[in-house]
Amino acid sequence: MSRLWKIVLLVVAVLVVVFVGLRMVGGKKEAQDGNAGPAASGARGGGQADNAPVPVTVVEALRQEVPVYASALGTVSAMNTVTVSPQIGGQLMSINFREGQEVQKGDVLAQIDPRSAQASYDEAAAAKRQNQALLATARSNYQRSSSPEYQQYVARTDLDTQRNQVAQYESAVAANDAGMRAAQVQLQYTRVTAPISGIAGIRAVDAGNVVSAGTALVTLTQVHPIHVVFNLPERQLGDVRSAQQAGNVGIAALDRTDAHVISGDGRLDVVDNQISSDSGTFRARALFDNQDKALWPGQFVNVRLQLRTIGGGIVIPTQAVMRGPDGEYVYVVQQDNTVKMQTVRSGVEVGDSQVQIAEGLNGGERVVSEGQFRLKPGSRVTALKPGETPAAPTEAELKAAQQNSGRRPGGGPR
Repeated sequence: MSRLWKIVLLVVAVLVVVFVGLRMVGGKKEAQDGNAGPAASGARGGGQADNAPVPVTVVEALRQEVPVYASALGTVSAMNTVTVSPQIGGQLMSINFREGQEVQKGDVLAQIDPRSAQASYDEAAAAKRQNQALLATARSNYQRSSSPEYQQYVARTDLDTQRNQVAQYESAVAANDAGMRAAQVQLQYTRVTAPISGIAGIRAVDAGNVVSAGTALVTLTQVHPIHVVFNLPERQLGDVRSAQQAGNVGIAALDRTDAHVISGDGRLDVVDNQISSDSGTFRARALFDNQDKALWPGQFVNVRLQLRTIGGGIVIPTQAVMRGPDGEYVYVVQQDNTVKMQTVRSGVEVGDSQVQIAEGLNGGERVVSEGQFRLKPGSRVTALKPGETPAAPTEAELKAAQQNSGRRPGGGPR
């Protein structure tokens, strides 16, 4: 019985080995047929699909005037800022401005109780009149004593005394004049006037309070003209100075997104006399007329100043420039509607969507701006205009595509 089982097991093992060998031979043959299938299928119908033109957007490399800009983040700064304070103390009788109002130089902003200053002025005026009367008497006595008919009866000592008394009263009258002018100045200080033209801020004191000299009442800020202060990297110092020497450097202030020009009437005012060793930048200041008050002190803006203009610069869309291991390149469409890879070097940005090409193009070339990721050198393309879509496939093309997709990899039907 055990001998019979051994024979059965041996037969089963032989059958398993034969089955596995047949499966391996069949798998190799199927793999060979599968590898040959796509090639044959491509020869029958797929080769035409592989060589089909690739639809791409093509634009012409144009020559135009290219402005060169320098950009930076700037801070709007008032040309003048003055904190208005009274120069004498007293009760604040009235406030003669509205907060946020634009006031002119010399406008009366506040009134301080003038009675004390007026009394000092009146006192000085009364003392002057008194001394003027004494001076008139002293002059009459001296003139009478020094006349020929009385001079022989007046001692020389008395005559000298009368002359000196005249000089004394003249000095007293001059002192009274000075006192009156001082009192008048104090009286004028009771009217607090605007030292500059500007926008009045929020007042710090209300009417009715007793203020002292130096108490801040309000801050005036001059908003037109107005300054914008910004920093530029030191590598641009030479270009900025050259542009400044060539004439007025136009500057525009844009919002933080660069989408809207807030003010375009600025000009370069001054370049600082040193470069910061910490940041490697230098400060510059622009001056804007700001008549429409579009710029406001403390506001952050993007500053764009035009340094020079490149004549006849070659401009293409920014997305047309690709970057590879060997640098930047573009795809140029040739006469036979095939593309070649052209090495280029980008220059300055032109607006938000274009770039100037410093090297590699001569102008007039047809450059692929969209769809270049599906290309390789020598690819055949269908040139489309910007915004144009490829034409719908014909019935014959659809039928050929269906036939090609209906074949299995081995070349036979599914």
